[in-house]
Amino acid sequence: MNPTPEDILINITPQETRVALVAHAAVQELHIERSLERGLVGNIYLGKVARVLPGMQSAFIDIGLERTAFLHVADLWQRQAIPVPIEAASEAATAPPLQPIEKLIYEGQTLMVQVLKDPINTKGARLTTQISLAGRMLVHLPQDNHIGISQKIDGAELRTALRERMTALLAADAGDSQGFIVRTNAEDASDAELAEDIAYLRKTWAAIQQRAHVTSPSALIYQELSLAQRVLRDLVSDATRSVQIDSRENFELLQGFAAEYMPRVSSRLQLYRGERPLFETANVDEEIERALGRRVDLKSGGYLIIDQTEAMTTIDVNTGGFVGARNFDDTIYRTNLEATQAIARQLRLRNLGGIIIIDFIDMHNAQHRAAVLDELRKSLARDKVKVTVSGFSQLGLVELTRKRTRDSLAHMLLEPCPTCGGLGQVKTARTVCYEILREILREAKQFNPREFRIVGAADVIDLFLEEESQHLASLSDFIGKPVSLQVEPAFSQQQYDIVLT
Repeated sequence: MNPTPEDILINITPQETRVALVAHAAVQELHIERSLERGLVGNIYLGKVARVLPGMQSAFIDIGLERTAFLHVADLWQRQAIPVPIEAASEAATAPPLQPIEKLIYEGQTLMVQVLKDPINTKGARLTTQISLAGRMLVHLPQDNHIGISQKIDGAELRTALRERMTALLAADAGDSQGFIVRTNAEDASDAELAEDIAYLRKTWAAIQQRAHVTSPSALIYQELSLAQRVLRDLVSDATRSVQIDSRENFELLQGFAAEYMPRVSSRLQLYRGERPLFETANVDEEIERALGRRVDLKSGGYLIIDQTEAMTTIDVNTGGFVGARNFDDTIYRTNLEATQAIARQLRLRNLGGIIIIDFIDMHNAQHRAAVLDELRKSLARDKVKVTVSGFSQLGLVELTRKRTRDSLAHMLLEPCPTCGGLGQVKTARTVCYEILREILREAKQFNPREFRIVGAADVIDLFLEEESQHLASLSDFIGKPVSLQVEPAFSQQQYDIVLT
C-alpha cells in the first residue's frame, strides 16, 4: 500500500518559522518556532576556562556570551563515566568517584562544551563536556563506545534485538565513534532509517571537530538545528512530494544543508514564488484558528468537543444534526466512525500529548465498538509520535496516551484569559450585583462614610437601575446611607469597586 502523498510548507519571517504538513488537502501537523524563544540548549562552543573554583568543584567558562557559563565537575566528561543524554539512561555499571576538578582542568584551557541549561536572570548557562548529538532515531555519544536503549522501550526481546541491529550496522560502517543511544521513536525503525541517522550524526560530529580546529576560543562551533532544518531531518519521508519554502535566503540555506547531510531530500526542495502567501494556498491560518477552538465540526453534522487540562485532554463525540442513517444505532455508529479520523488528525494538528480520554457516543453493539476501535487505531497509525490505545472501559470511554514531544499548539499561541482566569466562564451580572450588595453591608458595619459609590461594568450598573433597583434601595434604607452608581467602560463584568466618600 503506497503512503499518502504529503507536502510540507515552510513560512519563514524574521520573527518566527511556521511549518504545515498537508495531506488529503488538509493540514495534518503544525510546527511553530519563534526567534525570541529559541534558546541555547544543545549548542556547542569552544570555551576557554576563565576561573577554576576548587571549593565549589566547578569552573566558569567563557563561551563568548555576556556572562560566563558554569561547569560543574559532575558534568565534566571523564573516560570512566558514561553520560546520560536526553531520553536515555545508561546501562553501564556505576562510575568510579570523580576526580577533583582542579586536577582535570586549568585556567586558560580550551574546552569543547555543550549547553545544558539556558542562562536565567543573572545566572550564566550551565555546560557539560559530555557531548551528545540528537538525531531522528538516535543520540550520538562521540566520546564513548556504548550502545544504549531508551528506558521507555519496553520488552527485553525488543531491546536485545535493537542492540543487535545497531551493533551490526556499526560494524558494517567502519568508524571510530561507536557511542549511540536508541530513542523511543526508533522502536519501529527500519535498518535503512537507522543507518541514515548514523551517517547523519557521524557527519555532523566530523564537521564539529573540523570547526573546532580552526575556530578561536570563546566561539560557537555548532548551533542546534533550526525548525526548518529539523523538518528536513525528521519529517521528510518517502511520502513527501515537496518541501516548499517562501524565503529565497532560507531556501538556499536549506539546499546547502540538505546537499551536505541528506542528499535524498534535495530534489524535493522548492522555492515558492506564488503571488498569494504560501499558507493561504492551503488555508493554514484558518486551520490554526479552528485548532484553537473547543468545537470541531464533522462533515456529517456531528461534532467533537476538545478540552485540554493540566492532567489530561478529553474529547466528547456528539451526533449534533446528523440524522441521516436508517436507525438511531446506525447513526451513532457512523458518527463515531467519522470521529475516529477527525480525532487522529486533531491530535497531530494540536500536538496533544499525555493522557487522552475519548467519550464516544454509547454503542450497545459489540461489533460496532470493535470496528470503531479498529478504525481509531488505523487512523492513529499515520502519527509519527508514539500512541498507545486501550480498549473501551466499563464506562464506555477509550483511553490513549500520546508521547509529549513539544508544547501543544494552544500552550504556544494562547494564554489564560485575564477576565475569567482560564475558566472559560465569567460570573453573571446578577451574581456580581449580589456580591456588591453583601460587600456594602460588610463595609457599612466597619466604616461610616457619607456615601457608597458602586463603580462597575455597564451590564451590572444597568441591572441595579432596573431589576435590582428595589434591592439596592432597601439596602440603602437599612444602612442609612445613599448609594450612587457609576459605569466604568474599562471594567470586565466581574470587576467592580466600592468607593467610600
